[in-house]
Order: sequence, then C-alpha cells, then structure tokens
Amino acid sequence: MEKREIIKKYSNGEINVVWKPRKCIHAAECVKALPKVYDPKAKPWITPENATTVELVAQIEKCPSGALSYETNTH
Repeated sequence: MEKREIIKKYSNGEINVVWKPRKCIHAAECVKALPKVYDPKAKPWITPENATTVELVAQIEKCPSGALSYETNTH
C-alpha cells in the first residue's frame, strides 16, 4: 500500500515555503543557512517570516534533496 505524500506549506505573505518531508535527506543546509527560519526543535520548525523572501529563495534553491521548494503568493 502506497503512502500519501505529506506536503507542508509555511507562508511569509509573499511566498509559501513548501516542505516534502519524505524527500528530505537531513543534510541540514537549510538550518545552517537560515537558523532563525529553520529550527528542527521548534513547532512549527519553519518560520519564514524570520527572513526576507530573497534570503528564503536563495536558500531553498540550494536544498540538495529538493524537499524544500517555494511558490509565490499571487493575489
């Protein structure tokens, strides 16, 4: 039986940070780059409002597993 993929989204108002936990390889590149945003011990562990959109996009594009991505909020 195939498990459904879990997808979590966290918004800073400008973009949604999309996290797919099953793809995560725990390289911790996100935590190293933006520790004020990514805190594995916190709930929620992603607080995108603690960085600029430019900082978030730059970090997300370096995610080695592709577990993190983003989508823009268009109104």
